[in-house]
Amino acid sequence: MRIVAFILLALTGLSELSRAQHTQVSSAFRIARLKYSGGGDWYNDPSAEVNLLNFVGKNTKIEVDARYEYVEIASENFYSYPLVFITGHGNISFNEVEVNRLRTYLQNGGFLYADDDYGMDNAFRREMKKVFPRQELVELPFSHGIYHCQFDFPKGPPKIHQHDEKPARGFGLFHNKRLVVYYTYEANPSDGWADPQVHNDPERKRLDALKFGTNIVVWALTH
Repeated sequence: MRIVAFILLALTGLSELSRAQHTQVSSAFRIARLKYSGGGDWYNDPSAEVNLLNFVGKNTKIEVDARYEYVEIASENFYSYPLVFITGHGNISFNEVEVNRLRTYLQNGGFLYADDDYGMDNAFRREMKKVFPRQELVELPFSHGIYHCQFDFPKGPPKIHQHDEKPARGFGLFHNKRLVVYYTYEANPSDGWADPQVHNDPERKRLDALKFGTNIVVWALTH
């Protein structure tokens, strides 16, 4: 994919990332689940990305590699993924090296999608403040392109799980006017990507979740 090549090209001049030049990158699009420290269940619902990628492959022209895989920020192949996904119910902790590498990734073409699975909001906001100290997560207007680029979501993120029965909300962080972090709160679309028997969500909600996830993928790969 073009964005993968861009990330690697942009980063090869940095000594700490020199090994990334030798990473072999498949032309098929993959999503990496972010493995993090702190005790949160980063690993829950491993079927989610597989189902989303299969849906993306059937409903767009994007070539996908529909499998579950995870990555740590410190790993040498971290920069080979155009989109990294983080979720969980609990604490998240990034050390200084991870903060710096994540910032570099995002500033050079990478995209992070975060979905609060109920309970990671405080930790995620705290860790993102380390990555971009001068920024706050800002709520995206419903007119933002991520809500309309493939499927139309005129009211923003679909609410897949009730949680505290608050409205579903979508937030972002920007670098040079490019959305580099997208965060869904009180929405939980990634639960809707999981196998049907995991959460027993109505088929309509699962379809909304998969369509919404497709929008995130399309936006990440084209902006």
